[in-house]
Amino acid sequence: MNIKLIIEYDGTNYLGWQMQPNGPTIQSALEQAVSTFLGVPTRVTGSGRTDAGVHALGQVVNFFCDQEPDLHRLRRGLNALTPDDISIKDVEIVADSFDARRNGRSRTYEYRILNRPSPSPFYLNYTWHLHDPLDVRCMRKAIRCLEGEHDFSSFRASGCDAPHPTRTVYRTSLDQVGELLVFTIEATAFLRHMARNIVGTLVEVGRGLRAPQSFTELLEDRDRTKAGPTAPPHGLFLMEVKY
Repeated sequence: MNIKLIIEYDGTNYLGWQMQPNGPTIQSALEQAVSTFLGVPTRVTGSGRTDAGVHALGQVVNFFCDQEPDLHRLRRGLNALTPDDISIKDVEIVADSFDARRNGRSRTYEYRILNRPSPSPFYLNYTWHLHDPLDVRCMRKAIRCLEGEHDFSSFRASGCDAPHPTRTVYRTSLDQVGELLVFTIEATAFLRHMARNIVGTLVEVGRGLRAPQSFTELLEDRDRTKAGPTAPPHGLFLMEVKY
């Protein structure tokens, strides 16, 4: 049976999604829980590889098991076997052909900025705190050009193993909710650090260090050295994967 999970996690204490030899990862914690519950070593496939410190509210996972499980018991059992900062929200049986990574049509990420003079202990691990006021109007102008199919080399981290830098962005938005700024981007897939590099550059626009039209120029230049810094990981959330 092919089992699909939707999970959420606080990535603060992990080296990211993917298995690492030198520390804890979401994948290793989840595989240990699934293997313990089923009684046999079991590999899981995730929809995407979130970086160290990045969070998820809608990571999708699938794995295979020999017998049809009681789904209610499976969800409760996995939640009992995983650490408190990982939660299995939903469990279902899907077609054998379903692959959480390969079948994904789009991924949606949110990046959250706390924009106020003082930091907050309650947002410490979940937002990028910026004390200087940001020009939200200019930031909204800057991100308009991102929608559509583009070469995102200017926002691609070194060491990215994607075969090509072209991605299609379906939508972007920047919402202000009190002291919080929430940048949302939905795309077919993401290059390494793509969302965080966009946000780091976007903050430069908000600070008046670059013009909104510079985003159009960056897409044309395809040069990472001309874009801004990489935003810290703890403000980023994988929200949803569509199939």
